[in-house]
Amino acid sequence: MPGDTSFDDTSGGAGPVRRALILVENLSVPFDRRVWQECTTLRDAGWEVHVVCPRGEKRDTEAEAVIDGVRIHRYPLRAATGGPAGYLREYGSALWHTVRLARRVGPVDVVHACNPPDLLFLPALWMKRRGSRFVFDQHDLVPELYLSRFDRGEDLLYRAVCALERRTYRAADVVLATNESYRDVALRRGGLRPEDVFVVRSAPDIDRFHPVPPEPELKRGKPHLLCYLGVMGPQDGVDYALRALAKLRDEYGRTDWHAVFVGAGDAFDAMVELSGRLGLSDQVQFTGRVPDADLARYLSTADVCLSPDPRNPLNDVSTMNKVLEYMVMGRPIVSFDLREARVSAGDAAVYAPANDETAFAGLVAGLLDDPEERARMGKIGQERIGGELSWRHSQRSLLAAYAAAVRDHTPVAVSRPVRTGRRPRR
Repeated sequence: MPGDTSFDDTSGGAGPVRRALILVENLSVPFDRRVWQECTTLRDAGWEVHVVCPRGEKRDTEAEAVIDGVRIHRYPLRAATGGPAGYLREYGSALWHTVRLARRVGPVDVVHACNPPDLLFLPALWMKRRGSRFVFDQHDLVPELYLSRFDRGEDLLYRAVCALERRTYRAADVVLATNESYRDVALRRGGLRPEDVFVVRSAPDIDRFHPVPPEPELKRGKPHLLCYLGVMGPQDGVDYALRALAKLRDEYGRTDWHAVFVGAGDAFDAMVELSGRLGLSDQVQFTGRVPDADLARYLSTADVCLSPDPRNPLNDVSTMNKVLEYMVMGRPIVSFDLREARVSAGDAAVYAPANDETAFAGLVAGLLDDPEERARMGKIGQERIGGELSWRHSQRSLLAAYAAAVRDHTPVAVSRPVRTGRRPRR
């Protein structure tokens, strides 16, 4: 009836629907694949899910959208430039918009904040005082990120980000860790109880993201295609990969390859320039961000995939999404020897000594000469992704974390109009 209000109950009439608000600052949604998988998992479990995030530049540009039942509220945000002062401007703007949009969403049972930065505990605390429970989804260890990205040592800003991390841990009712290394940090550095920290690994959606027939023309006339996928920031090792490719050419005499670097980031322009200085412009292609369909084409055609993240305080304990996506596509991987890289890839990768570009190039050359080994490694990767590293395991952990967060918590009472069946904006 016109003017009638009720709970938007999608849980089979069992009472008012639980409401979750997910806060994201560093990527738009649904472009942030981990967050989108969390959103759809919660939605399928009967939660009403809202997201506050920045707008994308080429996609996710609408201020408001309802996609597959998830309500997304986006704000304009200009990425940081100019060092720490730029980040202060970015984060200050993000916090203001986050609070503004969270007020519009209204009361929720769970506020779920995804770092970086470790500043989203501020709006989460404000919402806790209004009855929400706080789930902290720790995507990055920000103190280690600071050390790895800025090379400034344990200075005043480092001590500040450590303090913000402590405040975030202290405010959280439940913490989601992306791997066991991050869980150990939450227990040791955050002082949390083991029962309050849940490992929710990132994992590709194998129903959406899967191999397609290879397209030899992507190799630009060369016998082999090498592929890098991911963010291009100062700590991501694209410079290591480029220098390794120069050594592959100069020290191993290999020019029988074309390389594609897919992705964007703060260091994109610098990496294109470095490629030119190394004389690689004719063999290395930078695509920027591409649609998933194009990404699947490149990865399905690649002979070897590159994971050149150097060993530093962050990378050694972080799970690299690129590694998981290479494995879905059945591609062999060359990586530096990092603790969590071995946990993720196992025998689907070969490992060069940390930060040794010559050894990295040698491993690439060896795989190019051994198609049977490439096939064996690719099969191992697909089996791991379909088994112990699959998203279904993370789904169970995510829902268990939410159950723990709202245990003995009375659902929020929010009256709002019943949906009228209008088509959602996309």
